[in-house]
Order: sequence, then C-alpha cells, then structure tokens
Amino acid sequence: MSYEYDDQNIFAKILRGEIPNDTVMETEHTLAFRDISAQAPVHVLVIPKGPYVCYDHFALEASDAEIVDFTRVIGEVCKAEGVQEGGYRVISNAGRAGVQEVPHLHVHVLGGRNLGRMLAKG
Repeated sequence: MSYEYDDQNIFAKILRGEIPNDTVMETEHTLAFRDISAQAPVHVLVIPKGPYVCYDHFALEASDAEIVDFTRVIGEVCKAEGVQEGGYRVISNAGRAGVQEVPHLHVHVLGGRNLGRMLAKG
C-alpha cells in the first residue's frame, strides 16, 4: 500500500498554526486538542505531528520515539480528562469504509458518559 499524505488537510493546517485549536496537551511528536464537534462530554483528538495518513501507516513507518510518544499522550489525556475510572473509548477511522474524514491519523478519546455499543449488527 502506498500512502499519499495531503499536506492541506485541516490537521496539517492546525499543526502549522494556520488554524487555532483548544490544546489539551502537546509534546515533541504529538498534539492533543478538543474536538470542535464533541460527541461526548470528553472528546479529545490526538494526532501525531508527522505526516501519517492512518494508523497502519503510522505503525509501519513512524519511528519508535513517535510511536511511544503518541501512545503515552493518549494515556496522559485519559488521565488528565478523568475518564479512566468511568470508562472511555479510543477510536481511529481509516479509509473510505472506515469513514475517515481527515486524511491524517487521529484518534478520538471519548468519555464522560455511557457511550453505548460501538457498532450495531447489520
């Protein structure tokens, strides 16, 4: 699979400072910020700063430092947002069938209420 990164996507623009965001946490390799269309009381997007299209692209091509940092930030966001105790969901959509809207790897950290079943049969 060949991954073509579009450097004009909204998250690339956020990383370049062209679009403001509500930053929750930032490290050398990762940015976490509040989703402007929150679907739960806690809805934070976590993105790597590198040009990765989806999770498998990141997992296959990112450096060990990027992968560790990204994973640790997700854990720190869960802790900082207080969702560890009540439960939370981490979602990453990939490709057309996965309904990925922005072609830059991002995970949604959702919590703060009962989130129900993830997928219905059918």
